Amino acid sequence: MGLKDQINQALSDLVGHDWQVTQGTVVPKTENIVLKNGARELDAVYLYADMMGSTKLVTEFPPGTAAKVMRAFLATACRIIRSHDGHIRSFDGDRVMGIFVGERKNSRAVQAAMEIKYATDNFVRPALERKLPSLVTKGFALSHVCGVASGKVFIARAGIRDHNDLISVGQAANIAAKLSDIRETPQKRTYITKAVFDTMANDVQVSSDGRPMWEESVQTVNGTRTTVYRSGWGWVIS
Repeated sequence: MGLKDQINQALSDLVGHDWQVTQGTVVPKTENIVLKNGARELDAVYLYADMMGSTKLVTEFPPGTAAKVMRAFLATACRIIRSHDGHIRSFDGDRVMGIFVGERKNSRAVQAAMEIKYATDNFVRPALERKLPSLVTKGFALSHVCGVASGKVFIARAGIRDHNDLISVGQAANIAAKLSDIRETPQKRTYITKAVFDTMANDVQVSSDGRPMWEESVQTVNGTRTTVYRSGWGWVIS
């Protein structure tokens, strides 16, 4: 069978089938979803942590230096996401996606985002600048933005046999990714939807001394002016 016939046959199978959808309370692994027509619906919270300054990093520094910076940021973000029972399901260059389900999922995701902010500023950036002084010399200061959104998502597998991965379809994943793209101010680096803010615990809304850690902000998300909440607070890691 030639390539043209392979593509057309695959399209017929991929578009013509009915989904076999299961309702889930656990984030699936790739092998848990049937490649041809399996899908899982979840009520989940998505966190995207997106490193800033990649263009400067890859154009002005050796590849080995750029790779060390990206790896340090992503490894730290992943460790924090996992520590709050988040599930790592996707990397996209210098960005990582975490999925949270179950009890306190909104609060756990938001605390993870705030810990990523604290760790980036207090652990990752200083360590990189000590080991890689050229970052300081050339004016590269590691920073990032996290976006958090919640809602129903449809998870399926995309690709071909032996070369496939999970895709998340739904507003939660899409909006979290869009929020992580905001480059509004270097001080405000965590953005969450109003739905997440309204349902997360008080201890991630207000500091231990009673100060509000979030402020309302109106952002354009997918072409619509939307109320979100932003924060410049970090959550101390001891």
